[in-house]
Amino acid sequence: MTRLRATALAAAITLALAAAVPRPAGAHEGHDHDAPPPPATVISAPRGEAASDAVELVAIARGGAIEIYLDDFRTNAPIEGATVEVETPDGPKQAIAAPGQPYRLAAPWIAAPGRHDLIVTVMAGDVLEVLPVALTITAPAALPVPPGLIGTARAALAAEVASRGAGGWVALGGAFLAGMAAMRLLARRRGAAAMALVLGVAAAPALAQSPPQPPIVVRDQAQRLPDGTVFAPKASQRILAIRTEVASPAAQARTVELPGRIIPDPNASGYVQAAVSGRLSAPPGGFPLLGAAVRAGEVLAYVTPPFQAIDTSNIRQQAGELDQQIAIIQRRAARLRALGEVAARSQLEEAELELHGLRTRRASLDQVRREPEALVAPIDGVIAASTAAAGRIAETNAVVFQVIDPRRLWVEALQIEPLDIAREATALLAGGRGLRLAWRGAGLAGAAQAVPVQFAIEDEAAGLRVGQLVTVLARVDTRQEGLALPRAAVLRGPGGVAIVYEHSAAEQFRPHEVRTEALDATRVLVVAGLRPGQRIVTQGAELLNQVR
Repeated sequence: MTRLRATALAAAITLALAAAVPRPAGAHEGHDHDAPPPPATVISAPRGEAASDAVELVAIARGGAIEIYLDDFRTNAPIEGATVEVETPDGPKQAIAAPGQPYRLAAPWIAAPGRHDLIVTVMAGDVLEVLPVALTITAPAALPVPPGLIGTARAALAAEVASRGAGGWVALGGAFLAGMAAMRLLARRRGAAAMALVLGVAAAPALAQSPPQPPIVVRDQAQRLPDGTVFAPKASQRILAIRTEVASPAAQARTVELPGRIIPDPNASGYVQAAVSGRLSAPPGGFPLLGAAVRAGEVLAYVTPPFQAIDTSNIRQQAGELDQQIAIIQRRAARLRALGEVAARSQLEEAELELHGLRTRRASLDQVRREPEALVAPIDGVIAASTAAAGRIAETNAVVFQVIDPRRLWVEALQIEPLDIAREATALLAGGRGLRLAWRGAGLAGAAQAVPVQFAIEDEAAGLRVGQLVTVLARVDTRQEGLALPRAAVLRGPGGVAIVYEHSAAEQFRPHEVRTEALDATRVLVVAGLRPGQRIVTQGAELLNQVR
């Protein structure tokens, strides 16, 4: 038995020395023998968690102390200003928290490996909870020792000979002689030191050629697990402001989506048009600019009608006839005044009235030739549209200006289905902003079988413009069951599928594919994919979805 052990030991020493002998190695296509070292392995600090209907707790062992994160179970909002007492192996202790920091207490006993059971008492306002928490501290991993020394040595020797070929016998022979020399040293009772020296010299080249092992870094880092679940430490959750909501079923009114656009209030808008064709000219101060405030009756532009040659000839002929009649009546009136009492007073009055009428017609004819038409603002408001330019010919009934009151705007939607729409609705803008709408009326017919429905905007209309496209969410009489969630909770996953994140554990979030329907401008109705009572991320879901 002693000879067998000696043979095995010699074979092991031979293998070690043979492995130390350098062999030629060349890089072939597609491989790089000088590859960079692998990245560091990141693991999380030891932690434990507990939860009740009101409080969620995470305890983390780090740096000879315990950090305790307290959050509201339903909303995931941090609980600050609470009294936290911990029953530890060293007796009861109180955890103290700085503003914006987790609760912390010194715990030198966590350096000992094993399971440590704690009892945490939380008092915050009307909440009093006693939560048991277990922390498991693992011992450092020991280096593995391969079993079956004899069989392993024999197999390794055979593989070494096969890999080196015929030329390897020489190297193996030298290694065997070195192994026998090591055995002699063992026989002289210098075994331990000599064996360590021989194996150290033999293993040094191999260790120098082996790639460096990645360091192990203890750090809490958000990461996506292989099953798609996201691990997010409590510290990261607070940075991302993750908030949750417990999904509860309820009967909600069905909502339909209608395409719409913003229009001006008919009672607070107007068009400025030219009654006759003519050339535009600016009033004193120039044409009003877009967005300029104007008052009702303010002159915005002038239209000077063009006169052709025939029109000028007719006007001159009419003016000549009027001048001739005015001269005749003037002489008649003068003769009647000269007769005095002899002439009838009624004749003189008739002559003077006729003279006044002729002079008025003559003055009007001159005014037509001289004064252009004034275009005035119909209401108080701002200029929303303008086509005015000096010298431009304005056609009859052409819109030169559009004046609207920007504080009074409507939404016109097109209804395809014959549904009974409620009196209240919501308009959703492209950026996600919602506007409350009040029903004003609906048409009886429309183009392409679509009936126009008009709503008044009840919210602040700042930043809106006429013609802007919106989506109108109008409720109908029918109702349906589902889970109402904010729109920010629903994301687009791979393939365009709608997903939401469930807060499945204190520091874990699981994605779920769901089917939704519109509810209003800020909420959607989840009709499939979720169960009542699940905690769903309603704030910060977009940031959580970017964790890789």
